[in-house]
Amino acid sequence: MEFRLLQYFLAIAREETILKAAESLNVTQPTLSRQMKELEDHLGKQLFIRGNRKITLTEEGILLRQRAEEIVSLVEKTESEIMLFDETLSGEVCIGSGETLGIEIICKAIQRVQEDYPRIQFHLFSGNEQDVTDRLEKGLIDFGMIIEPANIYKYNHLSLPYQDLWGIYIKKDHPLALKETIAPQDLMNVPLLCSSQELKYKQIENWANSYFSKYHIIATYNLIYNASILTKECNGAVISLKNLIDTSNESSLCFRPLEPQITSSLAFIWKKYRVLSKPAQYFLKVLEEEIKKAHKCPQINKNMIK
Repeated sequence: MEFRLLQYFLAIAREETILKAAESLNVTQPTLSRQMKELEDHLGKQLFIRGNRKITLTEEGILLRQRAEEIVSLVEKTESEIMLFDETLSGEVCIGSGETLGIEIICKAIQRVQEDYPRIQFHLFSGNEQDVTDRLEKGLIDFGMIIEPANIYKYNHLSLPYQDLWGIYIKKDHPLALKETIAPQDLMNVPLLCSSQELKYKQIENWANSYFSKYHIIATYNLIYNASILTKECNGAVISLKNLIDTSNESSLCFRPLEPQITSSLAFIWKKYRVLSKPAQYFLKVLEEEIKKAHKCPQINKNMIK
């Protein structure tokens, strides 16, 4: 399968018509149609459903689109790294991260790198542990920051000087908003939204003990924003980390920590035995310096649990 055909295929998937795709690629419509027919014949699968006004993808086409986007992204990233290898530090650093205020230490390192080498560009991707490690394995990102507990031992990793505090987000007029902390029995009759990673590692299950079997979990999520909208509608509670959702006077939500308290550490990971680009190596050096500085200021570790 030629790389050029993947680019053609992605153009059709994006434009949803052969004509517009051909115009964007600067090729003729018959040529593009013939190339896609040859691609379908090569794979032995129909990739497109050809309608009167637009083209849609079959299930096989949707899978190919996902893989093709990953392949094209990886090729472009590799070409950029090779072409810039011997130049003054410039290029791209890609970082995947879970949602946490601990991203602040990453941002400090990015700011320092930018001050020294403004031609280094950073790309940030948000996702849960599975999203981040999948991209790391495929070479689509250089580094990942994940919330523990997580399987970090197959990677090189740094422990970040930060602790996230677990609790619930609820509407300010919810009965539980009157409590300063939330005990396991308090959640028995409340519609709950939990992160998929949280359930995978049984963190809340262990905290709730025998009460967990009586919980009514109505939904899971991987990123918190949409879950916060749903909890407003169902008058439920989102189990998540502190400081991820607006709880100011203008917000309808508030945060209440769990009791007994649960905290999570953060890990910064990258693949073993992989040669990092020069910009990535420099960023890692700066981040290690920021971590050392943070260890000399213990109050930084308490930012999330105040």
